[in-house]
Amino acid sequence: MIRVLMVCLGNICRSPLAEGILKYKLDMSIFEIDSAGTSAFHQGSLPDQRSIEMANKYGIDITNQKSRPFTKKDFQSFDYIYVMDSSNYEDVISMADNKEDEDKVSLILNTIYPGENQSVPDPYHDSINGFEQVYHMLEESCSVIASELA
Repeated sequence: MIRVLMVCLGNICRSPLAEGILKYKLDMSIFEIDSAGTSAFHQGSLPDQRSIEMANKYGIDITNQKSRPFTKKDFQSFDYIYVMDSSNYEDVISMADNKEDEDKVSLILNTIYPGENQSVPDPYHDSINGFEQVYHMLEESCSVIASELA
C-alpha cells in the first residue's frame, strides 16, 4: 500500500480538494490518500462548502472528509507528504525527527514547476473563482503525482 498525505493550513479548503482529486485518479485498493492541516482550528469540520461545490462540479465527492491536524505520527504513516505552501512546509518540517522524515515532504506545485517552490494560494478569503483556480492547480499536480505513482 502506498500512502500519500496532503497538507494545508486548516484542512478545509486546499488539502481536501487535493485528497479528493488524487483519490479520483488512483486505484484505492493499492493507495491510501488522506489530508491534514498544520492548524487544529477546524478539527472535525467538513471541508469548506466552496471546496465541496468545486469538487462536485468535476464529479468528485469530498463530503465524507473531516479536518484533522498533522501529527509527528504522520511521518511514519505516509510515504509521501505534499504541502500547499511554504508556511505549511516549514510547519511540517519543524516536526520531522530526521532526514528520512524531511525527504517525504514536498511542495505540491513542484510536481509541475520543479524547483520553483511555488505555493497554492489559500482561497479561504476569496470568491468561488479562487477555488476554481486552486482546483485546476491541484488537478494538474495530482495528475503528475498519479502518473508517477501508478
